[in-house]
Amino acid sequence: MESLMMDYPLTTTTILEYGNSVYHHKKIISYLPDGSRHEYSFRDMYKRCKKLANALQNKLRIKPGDMVGTFAWNHAPHVELYYGISGIGAVCHPINIRLSSSQTEYIINNSEDRVIFVDATLVPLLEKIASLLETVECYVLLNAPANFTTTLPNVIHYEDLLAEESEDFIWPVLNENDACGMCYTSGTTGLPKGVLYSHRSTYLHASNIVSPNAGNFSNEDTLLLIVPQFHVMAWGFPYLCLLSGSNMVLPSSNLQPEALIDILQAEKVTKANGVPTIWLGVYHAMKANPPKEKLSLKEYLVGGSALPKSLIEDFERDFGIKGAQAWGMTETSPLGTVSRLQPHHLELPVSEQLNIRAKQGIAFPGVEIRIMSDDGSLAPSDGKTMGELQIKGAWVINSYFKTNNQESFTADGWFKTGDVSTIDPDGYMEIKDRTKDLIKSGGEWISSVALESALMAHPNIKEAAVIAIPDEKWVEKPLASIVLINKENPTTNEELMAFLDRDFVKYQIPKDYVYLDEIPKTSVGKFDKKEIRKRFSDGNLK
Repeated sequence: MESLMMDYPLTTTTILEYGNSVYHHKKIISYLPDGSRHEYSFRDMYKRCKKLANALQNKLRIKPGDMVGTFAWNHAPHVELYYGISGIGAVCHPINIRLSSSQTEYIINNSEDRVIFVDATLVPLLEKIASLLETVECYVLLNAPANFTTTLPNVIHYEDLLAEESEDFIWPVLNENDACGMCYTSGTTGLPKGVLYSHRSTYLHASNIVSPNAGNFSNEDTLLLIVPQFHVMAWGFPYLCLLSGSNMVLPSSNLQPEALIDILQAEKVTKANGVPTIWLGVYHAMKANPPKEKLSLKEYLVGGSALPKSLIEDFERDFGIKGAQAWGMTETSPLGTVSRLQPHHLELPVSEQLNIRAKQGIAFPGVEIRIMSDDGSLAPSDGKTMGELQIKGAWVINSYFKTNNQESFTADGWFKTGDVSTIDPDGYMEIKDRTKDLIKSGGEWISSVALESALMAHPNIKEAAVIAIPDEKWVEKPLASIVLINKENPTTNEELMAFLDRDFVKYQIPKDYVYLDEIPKTSVGKFDKKEIRKRFSDGNLK
């Protein structure tokens, strides 16, 4: 028997209309690449989205199902593109601005973008490959001065595109299962793969992240979106801000720790997102030069890689700012779990509470997770038995774009993440490592994630990344790449081995260390172990 409920599509336009109706006075604040600040309201953004929708249809001849690329920083016009493009039934495709030219060329040709909206400061990156792009008909310049010159063909300025368009536009009725956005995986192994998000998955993901047990956002918050808009749609934050009524602050290219601290202070930001390396940088900058006034920041949400337990502890002790660990992937929209304490945890010693907070946490309503052992059996939720993390749910991929990757899925429909994890009796998942990053020394597994987290608790270590290098006796052994805080007073290998001896058995402790000025980072700010392996995988540490 079918229900007697209304068919009410869950779409991005539903989000936009809600934000305009209920929170039209809330603010979107952009710190643009030229250093200027721009502020306007949700209502202003709403009107410009309608002008954009008219321009896309009337001037650019974009049709439902067409791919429209964005190559831009985080700022208000980029948010307008999220809503205007998907609102007419086209697909908004944020392109990773930090990939190689060959990967960017591949992605644009694979997605068949018809138009690309590009920030003026990023134009040189597209000029290199413009002649190789097979489907791009037009480039629209964002934040470009009137006298801006470029070799890109068929160029129009964004404000000129919108200038004569009407603010009257009736959004078409959309199928909530149609695509609204697409992001590509970062291509750390093989070519990047497209992940196509639906209106429904986007709505459900955003509405779940708002909830108290998840992101815990409300109309009392001002959110700083540090995660790039090309990185899994900024983790859904441009959508959840309109649902929660949170003011939205966008830093564009102003991502150095000192710039972020200035923004946090000036805008009285209460919550923010970002990968661990961002918050490591912010913490050390604040430690070196403490802000004169206490920040309004209550909490930062971290994903992308493990949040070191030491950083959670240090940030809270020194500045009263909490860190919340989450986990997800491009393929999961991205957020799948978050770690928050429950009332019965408050009876535990603080050190044990910290251990729980450093885990990746419990699944959101709408997704399920499980751990599968090597023999194909379901692993027990004992917090000890490791296996591959698998996930399914309302905002999880069931296929890649234009790619038959059935090896990424189980016969019963679960997505195989490639993460080696455990789940404890309370349902808290903990990533032990990526499958490719586990180190097998003398037949015993060593977690690079656990070693990195422990090393970054050392008072003189800013960053640490661990990989496997060959060893004649044990086949593999761990190598730790280290960035020191105080290079004038260097820490020795012997000191680090003694420091790790508290928490690790002898065979797990690295005996080999290299000291770098900076750990290489991926396009989304994670430690780039592929680059470290290129340099040291032959065992030559010079």
